[in-house]
Amino acid sequence: MKLLQLLPIGNLDDGLLKALRPAMEATFCVPCEVLPVRLDPEFAFHGERQQYHSSEMLQRMQGFLTADSWRLLGIAAVDLYIPILTFVFGEAQMGGPCAVISAHRLHQEFYGLPPDPKLFRQRVIKEAVHELGHTLSLTHCDDYRCAMAPSHAVEWIDLKESTLCAGCRAVATPMAQISSARIF
Repeated sequence: MKLLQLLPIGNLDDGLLKALRPAMEATFCVPCEVLPVRLDPEFAFHGERQQYHSSEMLQRMQGFLTADSWRLLGIAAVDLYIPILTFVFGEAQMGGPCAVISAHRLHQEFYGLPPDPKLFRQRVIKEAVHELGHTLSLTHCDDYRCAMAPSHAVEWIDLKESTLCAGCRAVATPMAQISSARIF
């Protein structure tokens, strides 16, 4: 059976991966494992921006795919960007096997607010579902509650749910069994 594999990138809290694993299993109805290796993100660091290029990470992640891989999701502790945007919460290979998300801007502390661990976990789950949806060839959705709605600011993430709308589920279902159950 194919696996959804979680790859820690950088100095990431292992507790976050342990919380993310059952949520991904419940959403995508596939077994999920946390890989025992960690990707050092320094190869993707760009000093002029003080950020990490997410496309370079996706390319490097290809080397972690195995015959058992259904999808590979990298979870980074660092701030990600692509050249045409100031930052990204994540990036995925459209219709491909790899996606990466950044936890960096999902923390309330990034915005000068007190920590909120529950809100942080919800944001991570929503972004993980969103980027994995892109690997299933899903594009951005007009339903602001759908996990596939675009998020240009963290407030937009907070508006959406951790599940796909019925329309997105219908498109993705031929590629994966997807649950409509709320995760949190």
